[in-house]
Amino acid sequence: MRTKSITNIPAWLAVAAVVALVAVLPACVPATPRLDAQFGTAVDMARAQQTANPDALRNSTVVKGIDGQAGAAAANNYRDSFINPRPAPVGGVVNVGTGKAGSGGGMGGGR
Repeated sequence: MRTKSITNIPAWLAVAAVVALVAVLPACVPATPRLDAQFGTAVDMARAQQTANPDALRNSTVVKGIDGQAGAAAANNYRDSFINPRPAPVGGVVNVGTGKAGSGGGMGGGR
């Protein structure tokens, strides 16, 4: 009686076994409880640090500054600037590198 050795396994079966092992092996790895417990903490901390007044929602006093009509006009103008953008100036930017009109650089030549 002849016994089969491991060397008699077809190559496709060995490859299939390795692929199945690689596919199933990650299921044995434990989750990252230390990282998952801290998930989102950095975002919450950054949001809290960037909030100027966390109790602003409870404050019902009128904010001093721009009035409602002017604020609405500014918001509408901003929104309309994307719908009807102004064309770019012809000729590009003016007075770049010429040393004139407040460029600050100057090209020497005593004034």
